[in-house]
Amino acid sequence: MSKQTYRVCFCFRRRFKLAEAEVPDEIKALFDLYSENGIMTADQIHRFLIEVQKQEKATFEEAQSIVESLKHLSLFHRKGLHLEAFFKYLFGDTNPPLDLKLGVHQDMTAPLSHYFIYTGHNSYLTGNQLSSDCSDVPIINALKKGVRVIELDIWPNSENDDVEVLHGRTLTTPVQLIKCLRSINEYAFTASEFPVVITLEDHLTPDLQAKVARMVTQTFGDILFTPGSECLKEFPSPESLKRRIIISTKPPKEYLEAKNIKDKESDSQKGNAASDEEAWGKEIPILSDDKNESDKDDDDDAEEDLDEGDHKLQHDIAPEYKRLIAIHAGKPKGGLHECLKVDPDKVRRLSLSEQQLEKAAETYRKEIVRFTQRNILRVYPKGIRVNSSNYNPLIGWMHGAQMVAFNMQGHGRSLWLMQGMFRANGGCGFVKKPSFLLKSGPHGEVFDTKAKLPKQKTLKVKIYMGEGWYYDFHHTHFDAYSPPDFYARVGIAGVPADTVMKKTKTLEDSWIPYWNEEFEFPLTVPELALLRIEVHEYDMSEKDDFGGQTCLPVWELREGIRAVPLHDRKGERYKCVKLLVRLEFV
Repeated sequence: MSKQTYRVCFCFRRRFKLAEAEVPDEIKALFDLYSENGIMTADQIHRFLIEVQKQEKATFEEAQSIVESLKHLSLFHRKGLHLEAFFKYLFGDTNPPLDLKLGVHQDMTAPLSHYFIYTGHNSYLTGNQLSSDCSDVPIINALKKGVRVIELDIWPNSENDDVEVLHGRTLTTPVQLIKCLRSINEYAFTASEFPVVITLEDHLTPDLQAKVARMVTQTFGDILFTPGSECLKEFPSPESLKRRIIISTKPPKEYLEAKNIKDKESDSQKGNAASDEEAWGKEIPILSDDKNESDKDDDDDAEEDLDEGDHKLQHDIAPEYKRLIAIHAGKPKGGLHECLKVDPDKVRRLSLSEQQLEKAAETYRKEIVRFTQRNILRVYPKGIRVNSSNYNPLIGWMHGAQMVAFNMQGHGRSLWLMQGMFRANGGCGFVKKPSFLLKSGPHGEVFDTKAKLPKQKTLKVKIYMGEGWYYDFHHTHFDAYSPPDFYARVGIAGVPADTVMKKTKTLEDSWIPYWNEEFEFPLTVPELALLRIEVHEYDMSEKDDFGGQTCLPVWELREGIRAVPLHDRKGERYKCVKLLVRLEFV
C-alpha cells in the first residue's frame, strides 16, 4: 500500500470514527429524543431546530432542506437522518454560530456618530512603522475585508512637485498618492456598499493641496461626498452615504494653529531641541516596554499634531481642497476640557492616542461618552508601537469611540477582537452602538464606564470537541512522532467586569480532542462582549503551538449546538478546523 493510499484510508477511518464512535453522549441522547427507530424525520428536525437550537422562526422547509442536503449519507433512509448524518449536519458549514442569512440587519439610518466603524491606521504600511514599504496592497486587502476608514499620510515628494504617501520622519519607502486613490476607487465597495472614509494626515503646501484636490475629484467623481457647507451640523447616515467616499482631515486653518501651538509648547518645554527628536526620535527606543512608558509626556503620542521640519505652510488656503473636507478634524484650543465640549451647531472629529484616551478617561469619562453621542472620536495606537502592534479596542468602544484605529498588519489578539466585532451586522463595517452609549438621562446623565453594574445575563459555553487539524496541518506540524495534545482557552473580552479567560484540560495524543467542558460567563454589559476561543497544543519544552482562534460578538450568537470555525493568526478561516460548541443564555 502506497503512503498516499494509506493516508486516504487513515483519513477515512478517522472520519468514520468521528461520525460513529466519538459522537458526544449528549448529542446521542438528543438524537434519541428527536428520532424514532434510529431515523430523524424532517418533522422531528423541525422540532429540534425550534426547541434545542432556539430557531423559533424555523420552517418545515428548512428542516426538509437539511434532509435533502444529507441524503447522500442516508442511502437507505431518504426520509430522514440517521446518527451519522445528523452529526454531519451539526458539525457542518450550514450550522454556524452567527446567522449568516441576516446580512445587514441593524438600523442604518442614524447619524455616522451612532456606529462603531471598522478603522485602519497607517493603512498603506506593509509592516513596521519605521522601515517597511508603503504600498496600495494593504489598502486593497483592508477594503476587501470590510475596513471602512483608510488613513493616508500625505507628503511632498523630493522635488516638491508631487504627493506621496509615507510615514514621515522614518525610513518607510513611499507610494504615489494617485495609486492609493485609484485602488480605493476600485476596491472601496468590494465587501460593503457602505461609505469609505479617507482620513488624511496632511503635510502639504497650498499648491500641493490644490493638486490633491484635483486628484481626488478626478478619481472619485460623483461618488465623492462634499456637503458644500463650512461644517456639518449633524453627520449623515451610512444608508444615505452608500457607495460614497468621504474625506476627513484638519482644515488648513486649524492645521496651522495646531502647528503654532505645538511649536510653542516644544520651545517652552525643551528649549532648542532638535526637530527630529520632537517627532520620532523619542519614540525610536524599540526595547522599551509599554509599562515603562506610562509616564511619558502626552506629546509623544500626538502624531496628528505638527512638528517642526514640515514644509513651511503659507496662510493662503487652496479653496478647492478645503471644499473636499466633509468631516472636519482638529483639537480646539484650551486643552481636553475644551476639546470635549459639544457644539449644538456643528459636529467634528477628534483624535486621541490610546494613552491620551486612558488618561482622559480618568477625569473626563462621562464627557467623552457625551461627546461621542454627536461627534466622532478616533483613537490610534501610541507612537512606541513601532512593530505595528495594537491595543485593547474595548478601551475606545466602551467610551463610544467610533473610529478605533488599528494596524491591520499587526496580527495578534487585539486584532482578533477587532475582527470579531465587525463580524456583526453582516460584516458591513458599521456596527450600531448600544443604546446606552447614545442616550442621556433626564438630567443629562450618561453611561459611566466605572460604575458597578448588575449582571444582565449569563452565557454558558460548552466545548464538546474539535476536529479538522489533520486535514489543515501537516501530520508532523505539532509533534514529529505523536498526535497533538490540544487544550482550549475560552473567555470574554468586554468591559473590565466581564473580561475573563478560562481553560480546558489538555488532551494527550489526539487529533480529535474531546473536552466536554462547560463554562459560565456572567455579563454586565453583553452589548459590548466578545466571545473568545483559542486552541493551543501543549509543548513541554517549548512555547505551546497555535491551533486556531475565533472571536464572536455575543449579542449576535445563536443559541444551541453550533459548529464554530477557527481561524489562523491573521484571521483567515481554516478549511476544516472546527469546534462543536453549545451556546446558551440564562
